[in-house]
Amino acid sequence: MGMTLTEKILAAHAGVGRVRPGELVECRVDFCFANDITAPLAIREFEKIGVATVFDRERVAMVPDHYAPNKDIASAEQCKIMRDFVRRHDLPYYWEIGRSGVAHVLLAEEGLVLPGEVFVGADSHTVNHGALGAFSTGVGSSDLAAVMATGELWLRVPETMRFVFHGRPAPWVTGKDLVLRIIGDIGVDGARYAAMEFAGEALRHLTMDERFSITNMAVEAGGKNGIMEPDDATLAWVRPRAKRPFAPVYADRDAEYARVVEYDTGRLEPVVSAPSSPGNVVPVREAAGVPVDQVFVGTCTNGRLEDLRVAARLLAGRAVHPRTRMLVIPATPAIYRQALAEGLIQTFLDAGAAVSTSTCGPCIGGHMGVLAASEVCVSTSSRNFVGRMGHRDSKVYLSGPAVAAASAVLGRLAHPDEVLGRTAAGVSA
Repeated sequence: MGMTLTEKILAAHAGVGRVRPGELVECRVDFCFANDITAPLAIREFEKIGVATVFDRERVAMVPDHYAPNKDIASAEQCKIMRDFVRRHDLPYYWEIGRSGVAHVLLAEEGLVLPGEVFVGADSHTVNHGALGAFSTGVGSSDLAAVMATGELWLRVPETMRFVFHGRPAPWVTGKDLVLRIIGDIGVDGARYAAMEFAGEALRHLTMDERFSITNMAVEAGGKNGIMEPDDATLAWVRPRAKRPFAPVYADRDAEYARVVEYDTGRLEPVVSAPSSPGNVVPVREAAGVPVDQVFVGTCTNGRLEDLRVAARLLAGRAVHPRTRMLVIPATPAIYRQALAEGLIQTFLDAGAAVSTSTCGPCIGGHMGVLAASEVCVSTSSRNFVGRMGHRDSKVYLSGPAVAAASAVLGRLAHPDEVLGRTAAGVSA
């Protein structure tokens, strides 16, 4: 019996011929990172180990993105600890405010995570990079300290669940809708410590930005990692960016999967995750009409260029509803500049949205866009837990950028067709 994509990558990095689910293996790590929340803890533990410096300066990154630009003295001190460590060890991969961005978008953009590699980060959404065909997973700060010191990490080989998307996605159905549909079907613990392997011809109809949205949310189903085999589109995206040589890895045809789930994407429709769980998934049309106080487009899940393009398409020539406020945050400065060049930023400003510098910010209720009691937000982020974006009595609906933008225009949860004046069948109303 052959191995899955995840198993083959782990076997290669453990230096063994094959691995099986449940085995413990010591793996070589190709790249690792921490952010301004997790880095200070990792640095403290790293310094206890007693090594002179990190295992490889070219394979460690530090990214200030959660509470940066700093919102208060405490967050400034967190970033200073990280900045001082970077300077002390002369680490090349650190980006100061103005050049930094949301880590999970920035590191891929910079060509630092590559197909066939093992990548770990002290952040749960490190799973994001599986769209490149890498084994990518989040670890605790103490584990990251060990990786920074040794370049290795022990892992339990996960079993693999395979999700196959057939056909061509229906109108307005994006990668975000596909992954929310999965989470709604299997539950937030349905893939606990499993590798979620995504496949099928429908992926060819998705942009790389949409594919990242899918792997990014694998952790919301309990997944150890999300992963896709790199196809021509993936390799065309990676090659101009890659900082190192890489070798793509592909699953064996006779690989064994714990479970296979198949979808006809042409029969799906846009969905939202209603408060207060990513697994509380319902079609947008069933939730439409809920008054909305705030709309947020951004984050590592949906702050990429294609997301901004989709949102701008709905907002062009229209205005954010008077009862609603809208915040747009491009995930990296490069995305911001391209959005500016394409006129997307102008569209957002003309519509009455606020556009901010690249940061996680509102996603974690850290700063900007924090919700008051009883307020409702439609967000393109990944989590809508109680109190996630502010007051415990606030409510967050998770959606893709089209639904978010439509909701901003109408001041209530809305399907994009409502803004464009179409019926469910696509006929002018």
